[in-house]
Amino acid sequence: MTVRTVRHYHHIGLLPEPERDASGYRRYSAQAAVDLIRIRTLADAGVPLARIDALLHAQPAEFAAAITDIDAALQRKIDQLTEYRGRVAELAGGERLVLPPEVVAVLDRMRGLGISERRVLLERDSWILMQALDPHVMPQRVRDKNAGLDDPETVRLFLACDQSVDWNPHDPRLDRLIDDLDAWEIKHEQDGSRPGYLKLVSARISEASPAWQRIIDALAHRTERRRTAVRDS
Repeated sequence: MTVRTVRHYHHIGLLPEPERDASGYRRYSAQAAVDLIRIRTLADAGVPLARIDALLHAQPAEFAAAITDIDAALQRKIDQLTEYRGRVAELAGGERLVLPPEVVAVLDRMRGLGISERRVLLERDSWILMQALDPHVMPQRVRDKNAGLDDPETVRLFLACDQSVDWNPHDPRLDRLIDDLDAWEIKHEQDGSRPGYLKLVSARISEASPAWQRIIDALAHRTERRRTAVRDS
């Protein structure tokens, strides 16, 4: 036991501080040594220091009851820490910590189709934003996403977008991809109105790739142009 620990016990009143002798040293009695052993044993067993003083002076029945209470408190703490460990373990697949199982299944399905982990993680972020800002649309979006993953053309476009992440924004292949995506949106009657979470999702995707930024801008421009033509007709 360190001198610092003994002095701390003096400071909080667990152990009386003896007077110094003529040579300036503190002289501890045998009882003080016994008390130090009892204090240290209780502390090492997890008993809070604030309770040790009462236990040192308790009658046997009181001591037994107090130890039972302390043991129950320690068990509650163990249970809580076990729960925390389980949640920390889930962080290895971060989406499982914050998203419902049906969304996690969608993400795993995307992985199974060969979509890159970078794209899957962006998809995960979009679901997190959606759940926070527009949770009532989640069930329908899950159904729509699974329907899209059932469609070979939609999967082809997913994989093509995935491959384009590192392309130069002026790569001519992007023009063909934009045409394909625009045709897909027309076929599926996508309009230009987007709820707040989708605007955040677009911003999140754009941050990841200048090529994707060009795709998003081009599609938004074409959609707006079609809407203007409809209004003017």
